[in-house]
Amino acid sequence: MKDLKTKYYANESAIESLLSELDELNKNYDAELFELINEEYEEVNRNFEDFEINVLLSNDYDHSNALLEIHPGAGGTESQDWAEMLFRMYQRYAQNNGYGFEVISYEEADEAGIKSCLVAIKGDKAYGYLKGESGVHRLVRISPFDASSRRHTSFASVEVLPEFNNEIDIEIRNEDLEVDTMRSSGAGGQHINKTDSAVRMKHIPTGLMAFSQSERSQILNREKCLSILKAKLYQKAIEDRENEKRALKGEQRKIEWGSQIRSYVFCPYTLVKDHRTNYEEGNVDKVMNGEINNFLFAYLKSQL
Repeated sequence: MKDLKTKYYANESAIESLLSELDELNKNYDAELFELINEEYEEVNRNFEDFEINVLLSNDYDHSNALLEIHPGAGGTESQDWAEMLFRMYQRYAQNNGYGFEVISYEEADEAGIKSCLVAIKGDKAYGYLKGESGVHRLVRISPFDASSRRHTSFASVEVLPEFNNEIDIEIRNEDLEVDTMRSSGAGGQHINKTDSAVRMKHIPTGLMAFSQSERSQILNREKCLSILKAKLYQKAIEDRENEKRALKGEQRKIEWGSQIRSYVFCPYTLVKDHRTNYEEGNVDKVMNGEINNFLFAYLKSQL
């Protein structure tokens, strides 16, 4: 990874040098030479963009599909509606970028929105691009559910995991599992099949849960639950390691609703801001329509 970073910054310097040459040529204009330098710049820039992606997405399982789970925070209907808005945002992101979008579980709320959902975003490097979306997302808007049209703040949590097939060897013993089966349910059949095939699975030692209702049989939903649990156990192992490192360094990290990673402000002004990178967009509609690539790249670059 260290060598990749060194090459990354070397390529960045090469582009800056070419830009400087282009600026100098612009002052002492030579059309033929300018065209040659400009072609060289475009080729170097294309190569750098490809190399940049390889550097940013060079960690284990960055190539994998992404499992994305959304849960509303406290606040009832407000937060449940916000959770569904995030669901649609990631659905449109997948469509915009040519990824597959599979709904594994989807639980509607009583009045509006959702109580929870789990989706798979399928395509090359989907997890690598989306892994930085894990965290608390905050919404500020005039509530459509408030007769007095007051401003409300809502929260929803997003968890992103890599989807594993047989790439990782995590043993889950049958005696460590608590398995329940039930009837699938969803938004009028729009998202999932309504059959008696849904499976909820609990890993007793850790308390981790998985739920799948997207397949037509209990056997297939059971397999999907096992795959989800493996992803959650893998993620837990990583988080435990990071917590141990922070403890050794004496670092403290707050885990609370106030520690949001991104804010989406609809009123009194429009702004979406990532609090980790300070990257922001003023066009809220554009972001909610799934155009979040700039946020994803800003986060990945901040990890170099």
